[in-house]
Amino acid sequence: MQFSDRDLDQLMTLLKWRRDTRHFRPDPVPETALARLAEAMSLSPSVGNARPWRVLRVRDPRVRNEVRAIFEACNAEAARRYPADRRADYERLKLAGLDVAPVQLAVFTHTDPAAGHGLGRQTMPETLAQSTAMAIHALWLAARAQNLGVGMVSILEPDRIERLLEVPGDWRFTAWLCVGYPEFDDDLPLLHRAQWQENAESAWIER
Repeated sequence: MQFSDRDLDQLMTLLKWRRDTRHFRPDPVPETALARLAEAMSLSPSVGNARPWRVLRVRDPRVRNEVRAIFEACNAEAARRYPADRRADYERLKLAGLDVAPVQLAVFTHTDPAAGHGLGRQTMPETLAQSTAMAIHALWLAARAQNLGVGMVSILEPDRIERLLEVPGDWRFTAWLCVGYPEFDDDLPLLHRAQWQENAESAWIER
């Protein structure tokens, strides 16, 4: 398979518009679109072909409400760690789409999967979590290609999420993803727009 400059341009456009979405419309997401997200994850690289990601689609309103409460508690604690002159700026940031996003996914990393037979991770076991992260990025790009937005909620306590969802002991919480149609289109990152931190060029260093 040979790709063209046009293919590269389209990929770069997807990367540019892959934004962490916080504002969602409540419109339902077609099951066919979600199936493509799962397919994108299945095409992602993983250490030793271990495919350690485990994804739970969370529909239960009780569980979602509990996750919202965990987020609120963690977010309030995070705000207290900022100096007073910065705290108000932090509190104005919208850091989660938990209230409206129609699809919510809890992503875990299996820390000792049988698949792969341990290949490639003996000296770097963190490559399992890295593999899950790459699968999430593949999902994110596939979502954007379908005009969907994805928001990662990182202000959560992993242990509490693991207990809440009663996952096996060798699963580690990696990410909570909100998925849905964005309320508006904008290629400017939220933190840049809010003047919290502007985007910077990637740092490539020669040795």
